[in-house]
Amino acid sequence: MKPILLFLVLVFSVATNAQVTKVSLQASGLTCSMCSNSINKALKTLDFVLRVDADIKTYTFEIFFKPNSSVDFDMIKNKVENAGFAVAGFVATIVFNNVRVVNNQPVTIEDKTFLFVNTKDQILNGIKKVKLLGKGFISQKEYKRNAFPVSSPRTYYATI
Repeated sequence: MKPILLFLVLVFSVATNAQVTKVSLQASGLTCSMCSNSINKALKTLDFVLRVDADIKTYTFEIFFKPNSSVDFDMIKNKVENAGFAVAGFVATIVFNNVRVVNNQPVTIEDKTFLFVNTKDQILNGIKKVKLLGKGFISQKEYKRNAFPVSSPRTYYATI
């Protein structure tokens, strides 16, 4: 009984170190409000999405998540791409609780692994914005300029 209880306490403590609360996504390839509406509808079909606020002037979407849900960044990106557009910027707002970040070292947050680049070593607490840098999460121009490796599933290059 004690090993099971210890396992549950350990899993619970790891899972509560950080929580993704929203994503600010900028899309490219939009030409009208119908394009924005298409992305908006596609994003709302994701079961972990609570609501989507769109700004058609800047082609940005604020995506808010249901409490305690598992957020899948790749599914969000794929919904935008399947609607016929591209992601030009992807910033996750994450609430951190004593998470150590070391430059170029992997950090696991929820079920995702982040490799923070160009980031000073630090302990993260509170609300922080994390910009994803991998292919499909930034503009083609920025991706080519920085030459980030292709992320593997659930592993994301990021900066704070």
